[in-house]
Amino acid sequence: MILIMLHDIIPSLLSMQDRELSLAPDQCLFRQGEAAGALHVVLTGQLNLVRRQEDGSTLILQRPGPGEILAEASLFSAHYHCDGVATTAASVAHIPKRALLGRFRADPDFAEGLTAHLARTVQNARLRSEILSLRTVSARLDTWQGWYGQLPPKGEWRQLADEIGVSPEALYREMAKRQKRVDTTP
Repeated sequence: MILIMLHDIIPSLLSMQDRELSLAPDQCLFRQGEAAGALHVVLTGQLNLVRRQEDGSTLILQRPGPGEILAEASLFSAHYHCDGVATTAASVAHIPKRALLGRFRADPDFAEGLTAHLARTVQNARLRSEILSLRTVSARLDTWQGWYGQLPPKGEWRQLADEIGVSPEALYREMAKRQKRVDTTP
């Protein structure tokens, strides 16, 4: 097996960063239409990848947190197709596209590792799309749990609610129903 596939690709990406950028909440890292000159890895905080619609509404396409790549498609695009906006105070590693593409072409192990990472990202995006298409909180939670296994600890339920597209209160009610079933099972 290729060595780089045995390890997370993020440390390899971080070794190519030329600077770290700090963002305040609601600050844009890049805007739709700007030249895509870099790939970014979220170090702290959270950002949203937001597409502005013609009717003025917005669509959140990605919510990367620490250790995740923001706007992966920009690697092979001349311009950003969305806005990258900090939802919290955040810091990101700025990785010049030119350096990244040079390494991609020169190092087959790196290219394969990055491709594998991006394939997992696509799988997760498809899973999220599937989950969001389900009508009930119960079905969304079952599908999430079927993919990831164990539910997160109680302190992370709000993040789980965001991930499956339900209000925290709706998730808490569903978790209480499930606990009640467990408590009443002989």
